[in-house]
Amino acid sequence: MLIDMNIGGPFDGTAGGDIATTVHQIRDAVDGGFAGVWTTEVSHNPFFPLILAAEHGDGLDVGTAATVAFARNPMSLAIAANDVQQMSGGRLILGLGTQVKPHIRRRFDMPWSEPIPRLREYLAALREIWRAIATGEHLDFRGDYYQHTLFPPMFRPRPHDHAAPPILITAVGERMTRLAAEVADGILLHGFTTQRYLREVTSPAIDEVLAAHDRSRSDFTISYPGFVVTGTTDDEIATAAAAVRRQIAFYGSTPAYAKVLEHHGWGDLHRELHRLSTTDGWSSMSALIDDDVLSTFAVVGTPEEAGATAAQKFGDLVDRFTFYAPYPTNADVRATFAAAAGDARLGTR
Repeated sequence: MLIDMNIGGPFDGTAGGDIATTVHQIRDAVDGGFAGVWTTEVSHNPFFPLILAAEHGDGLDVGTAATVAFARNPMSLAIAANDVQQMSGGRLILGLGTQVKPHIRRRFDMPWSEPIPRLREYLAALREIWRAIATGEHLDFRGDYYQHTLFPPMFRPRPHDHAAPPILITAVGERMTRLAAEVADGILLHGFTTQRYLREVTSPAIDEVLAAHDRSRSDFTISYPGFVVTGTTDDEIATAAAAVRRQIAFYGSTPAYAKVLEHHGWGDLHRELHRLSTTDGWSSMSALIDDDVLSTFAVVGTPEEAGATAAQKFGDLVDRFTFYAPYPTNADVRATFAAAAGDARLGTR
């Protein structure tokens, strides 16, 4: 299991997003022994920090977790990813997500349709564009949603020495999970999951689809951004726990994630969280996340304890574990966690 961290955001207590801060985060990842860094498309372009990571990352894997696929056409994304793949020496992991209809239509002003078939075709288009770049052959992609039939030499990137980047797709529900196992190179799990849900629901679904399509689990990457509650003092751990309780309560109030709580017999908790979220009861929601729920959704303890717990709980279930802390942390805490979780460079798989 490789241990990763996020960059380009405020996780370390900074505002995030500027060049100096991002470079500092990248160097912290290198010094801390992390295997890779990930960016998220929220309020910044996800590729810009990865270009910095390609330059300053000293061999780090670089990934998007995730890029909003439907916010752009396959050609635009294929070219951007191809550039980062070349600049990083073949270390890009392209994570894609669909987002939801209001964002695609009202924020990005792009077309929306049933996401499963559209994303399936999107991946096929990306791979066909990359094939045309690598081989110089004619591009003639004709699908139900995307048409790419013009790619003259002047506008075509030159081939490079690296394979096309692996594509991971974000998945919460069963249908998207099964699509990932069918056509993607891996899956980006949501942070709102648990060891038990992974073992009893997600992993069996992935294994079933992989087997049905003669695919090997060893060629499929499962990446998981796990909640981490940690600190070097009791006060720091309490502050971290409060932040993670709020995050768990927020996700737990959302119907899309109800199945995870229901799988643990906590359906009533989801319903109460949802009720409070619809009556402006946000301030009281985190109090419903008791220690049992917290330790089920997060790894908790000192950096050494939390890292060891992450390896014990998820080492045989996921290939990559991203340190997910919605509160300020320092470089020493993150590095100690990574060391305790195992050799981030070599991993256990």
